[in-house]
Amino acid sequence: MQLDKIEEIVVLNHEAVFTTFRRSGAIQMSIVTVGVLLNGVAFTISPGSAKLANLRHNPRCSLLVSRRDWGDYAVLEGLAQILSPDATPIKELRLTLREVYRAASGKEHPDWEEFDQAVQEDRRSAIIVVPEHIYYGNAG
Repeated sequence: MQLDKIEEIVVLNHEAVFTTFRRSGAIQMSIVTVGVLLNGVAFTISPGSAKLANLRHNPRCSLLVSRRDWGDYAVLEGLAQILSPDATPIKELRLTLREVYRAASGKEHPDWEEFDQAVQEDRRSAIIVVPEHIYYGNAG
């Protein structure tokens, strides 16, 4: 699925609204810092978050990315791929977390060893939302 327009928006504003579904079916929304990566949009997540628990129960989710002025926006609907410390080989997770950092920050980390240690101690997971459907809008 084409992510070119998404990338144009994300380069201008890395914050997005992320929606998951609780067991009750109610939605849970959060603000996350994202970047375009591989075949989707990615961010990292802490192990105790409601977002992660919701995704483990139901990987269906959506992301709204927009310009800071809310003019152009895009909504991705799809499934989340979870790369976690308990289910992903250490080297693969380490490299993916680095790629997510690069994509979401638009820069290199000044100390990758420090970064690796911090995300390992925090037991962070990488989430990649792979879109099944994307729609665009212009609020202006």
